[in-house]
Amino acid sequence: MYEETKRSKIVKYILIGIALLFVFVMLVLPLVTVICEAFKSGAEVFWQAVSDDYTVKAIVLTVEATVFAVLFNTIFGIFAAWSITKFRFKGKKLLTTLIDLPVTVSPIIAGLIFVLTFGRQSPIYPLLSELGIKVIFAVPGIILATVFVTFPFISRELIPVLESEGTDEEEAAALMGAKGTTIFRKITFPHIKWAFLYGVVLCAARAMGEFGAVSVISGHLRGKTNTLPLHVEILFNEFKYVPAFAVSSILVLMAIAILIIRSVVEYKGKKDA
Repeated sequence: MYEETKRSKIVKYILIGIALLFVFVMLVLPLVTVICEAFKSGAEVFWQAVSDDYTVKAIVLTVEATVFAVLFNTIFGIFAAWSITKFRFKGKKLLTTLIDLPVTVSPIIAGLIFVLTFGRQSPIYPLLSELGIKVIFAVPGIILATVFVTFPFISRELIPVLESEGTDEEEAAALMGAKGTTIFRKITFPHIKWAFLYGVVLCAARAMGEFGAVSVISGHLRGKTNTLPLHVEILFNEFKYVPAFAVSSILVLMAIAILIIRSVVEYKGKKDA
């Protein structure tokens, strides 16, 4: 019995060591490298890189696309999760499958889809031109691409929670005369609030780091359609390594902030469970 316990401890420490080594090599070391390279030429060079007009515009566009993606997917995610879990209708499985589609489609393909849908060869392009709406190589295209790649994150967090909660409380409230908005606000939302916040955090993290779909549809127009990841790519291709790492450090700080928020949400959710 003692021998088995001793062996299990050895296996446990070996597995923990492998996991820590993997995390260090794949996550911690790259992040530390980015920060060190960002300040390699001093704080003044770092500040010049992150305060550059093109960098500031890239940050603003990244935040703008992220906000729109979170807002749209919040509305869609709540409506989709509610309809899938609370109602029976034909095509429910198809709807569930379509929600997962952005996860299975390559971001590059997603960008090409939007180019074909809204580009010059599209049958709706003349109508868009008449209305003065520009999607390809413009901010609306960036937002559309970001929304697409983050499509399932909020709904996929809400659906399992709503399914596990069932409909008993909502039905009882409805029988007592409560309206739909009251039922959602007083009964449903308190059960899903932590899953919802977790989905919002994941959606925001994915939106900020999106590269593939945005790269295809943006046209890489400096100061106009470049998000932070695209701006980093341009700086790196121009062999401006220190500015590239300096701008990358902004994304690293954003990622760390997202991880902290995510950990807090997870902790609060488990504490209230």
